[in-house]
Amino acid sequence: MTQLIFRTNIETRRHVKAIKSLFKYQSSIINWSIDLEDIDNVLKVNTTEEFNENDVKNLLKIRGFYCEALPD
Repeated sequence: MTQLIFRTNIETRRHVKAIKSLFKYQSSIINWSIDLEDIDNVLKVNTTEEFNENDVKNLLKIRGFYCEALPD
């Protein structure tokens, strides 16, 4: 399992709902969470080894969201 951590522009519960539908059908995503209280709206994604940062970025881009990888 790999944990990926991102700074995002996901700011509301409506935004979270939009990405939930994307992540729901990705078998490589084990679980995920987003901290809307954090200034960086930190998204943490636990994935299988095959799923990487670019995969998450591309998924979010589909819905018009931005994310930037943060160090662990």
